[in-house]
Amino acid sequence: MFGNRASLTTLLVAGALAVAACAGQAADTTSTATQTAGFPVTIESGGVSATIEAIPTAIVSLSPTATEMLFAVGAGDQVVAVDEYSYYPPEAPVTDLSGFTPNLEAIAAFEPDLVVVSDDLDGIVSALAGVGVPTLVLPAVGDVAGAYEQVRIVGKATGHTDEAEQVASSMEGRIDALVAGVDASDEAVTYYHELGSDGGGSFYSVTSSTFIGEVFGAFGLENIADPADADGFGYPVLSVEFIIEADPDLIFYTSCCGDTPESISARPGWDSISAVRSGALAELDDDLASRWGPRLVQFFEVVAAAVEEQTEG
Repeated sequence: MFGNRASLTTLLVAGALAVAACAGQAADTTSTATQTAGFPVTIESGGVSATIEAIPTAIVSLSPTATEMLFAVGAGDQVVAVDEYSYYPPEAPVTDLSGFTPNLEAIAAFEPDLVVVSDDLDGIVSALAGVGVPTLVLPAVGDVAGAYEQVRIVGKATGHTDEAEQVASSMEGRIDALVAGVDASDEAVTYYHELGSDGGGSFYSVTSSTFIGEVFGAFGLENIADPADADGFGYPVLSVEFIIEADPDLIFYTSCCGDTPESISARPGWDSISAVRSGALAELDDDLASRWGPRLVQFFEVVAAAVEEQTEG
């Protein structure tokens, strides 16, 4: 994943389209040709090769990010079920299917002929292959370019290549404009991104090597957590003393843990931090900060606004 927790697991199940052409009806013949163009298609992704025989008509997505991509490229009508955390967009057909512990029987009940996951958990790829269902693996991306590429892959796999290209190009254009629209500061601006607390007085963060870190880095921000990541894991645990001494200019926190600018400012010793003194604390929606789908643009918007306010102040 992207993101701050255990990697998100994505399961996208799609069904092959059986097209019936009515003899003597030219309109039906045109529709059939349009729907079958480009299929079968073989897609290599996440170390797995998936051959999709026809446009899927019964897609099951067990990844919130994949669900958002599917609806964004116009494949929403092909989605018959999504996992319990795929609650965006609102029209997504949420079920109790789990993306973390995928169950073959539960998935098969929707009669899929394509499955897309972010990880091959519990051998689900081979299990689905055993019942004739190809699996498209869309792992957590490592950079922003990877997000654009996965949108295009979803379009190719579902028969929405043109729409997916439009979505990816729009994302890229809007993000590039946001980054270009923020004037670089003459002095280095540092930041601290808080994922949550370990309950013992230390806090989880991310480094510049992560997907989240790349978003901040696009605006020229310097990450205080980088020196603390000796093993290169990307998600170090920072002590209170480390954060206070690093004295970040900006603090970003997610909406998951009930924190507020007031509660953060009230932490012992935090009133000495530059970001706290200036009120430069920006809340990030937890979903936006952990998914790399079409709403990635909104993540960039929040960061851009915070940087603009900091540099103007």
